Amino acid sequence: MFFSLCAIGVGGLLSPGHGVSSALAADIHGVRLFGAPGYTRLVLDMSGPVAHQISVLHDPERVVIDIPDAALRARAMPRAQGYVSTIRSGHPESDVLRVVLDLNTAVRPRSFALRPDADHGHRLVVDLESPDSASASPKRAAPERERDVIVAISPGHGGHDPGALGPRGTKEKDVVLAIARRVKHHLDAQAGVRGVLIRDSDVFVEHRDRMAIARKYKADMFVAIHADAFTDKRAHGSTVYILSERGASSEAARWLAKNNNPPDLKGGIALDKMDDTLKTVLISLSQNASLGASQSVGEHVIDELAKIGRVRKKTVQQAGFLVLKSPDIPSILVETAFISNPKDEARLRSKRDQDRWGEAIANGVVRYFAAHPPPDTLLSMRQSRERPDDLTYVISRGDTLSEIADRFNVPLSSLRRANKLRGDRIRIGQVIRIPSSRG
Repeated sequence: MFFSLCAIGVGGLLSPGHGVSSALAADIHGVRLFGAPGYTRLVLDMSGPVAHQISVLHDPERVVIDIPDAALRARAMPRAQGYVSTIRSGHPESDVLRVVLDLNTAVRPRSFALRPDADHGHRLVVDLESPDSASASPKRAAPERERDVIVAISPGHGGHDPGALGPRGTKEKDVVLAIARRVKHHLDAQAGVRGVLIRDSDVFVEHRDRMAIARKYKADMFVAIHADAFTDKRAHGSTVYILSERGASSEAARWLAKNNNPPDLKGGIALDKMDDTLKTVLISLSQNASLGASQSVGEHVIDELAKIGRVRKKTVQQAGFLVLKSPDIPSILVETAFISNPKDEARLRSKRDQDRWGEAIANGVVRYFAAHPPPDTLLSMRQSRERPDDLTYVISRGDTLSEIADRFNVPLSSLRRANKLRGDRIRIGQVIRIPSSRG
């Protein structure tokens, strides 16, 4: 059985069999594939924009991508990952390139084109989701059902990129994946919290693709796991990073420059429907809140890491790591230890210590969300039901009085009265009362 799902052209729809101008001719010089739980992505790196048509074949399951006036110049096809068992190519017609994805299960494909940015040229992206996971998503988002807090866990490197190497040849990509799995294990053990792994096998995932996967899962927090290295083998201990203000500014400029198809902010706010001034305001507000939350969760993680070993820097550090640049998802990067230090390398290889790092990171994240549960989550619901008549709250960076009122389901006017506040001005470290009254 054969049926056409979509046919997307540059500047509009392309009907099957419709002619394509030779101006769209392009070379495909790279084919990338990676899989994540419930999700597989194919990326075709191209010399220019292309029209394309996607179809699905059954018995056996395949996805077919027809690209008129294109030539495949990639040296090799990637190995099997996720839902894709093999990738083949051919020419059903002399002027049409056909790329066939042999699948190990039925999928629902979705495709879109990406324009060049600072890191890549033109790209055609094909996302594959299982029909079951796609149909389950709306049920999870239903407003009448409290959801879990979602934490995206991103073990660094992978595939052809081993990361740093230890004196005994230990590869960073292997040990950080093991630690990331332990972070997920400990998060999943907490009611109302769920971890999702950006990669759960030895595959390479581009930094911006990692951010895109976290956004797909509607993550409330992004945690990157790495192992440090230095020329001086005496360097050891853990460090926690968040995005620097300079890095945040450059990413805001990048989002604003995406006039045709800018990414939506978390919560479904579509930037492409707004003018530049409003875009700037919304991205700035989102970044400020995100950086404040990142700082807070980073401090909690440092406290937990200090219980199990040396913390190299006692405060959260700032850097321009690309993987931290989502302006609306709080993000931290944990350098668990120095793989270049023989003692730290031995700990990184130890399953016992991998679990201790995983538990410490998870505990820090859970501590943050226990104090700052998103309002539509099970954690928030349980907090509002189980808390005493009155409680106190310590103001953290990025907090606003209105957000605190929403978080605890208390009218803003009641919060002001309980704390004798004439306005909404609060300061970091200030202790305020959360009244039990809902009136």
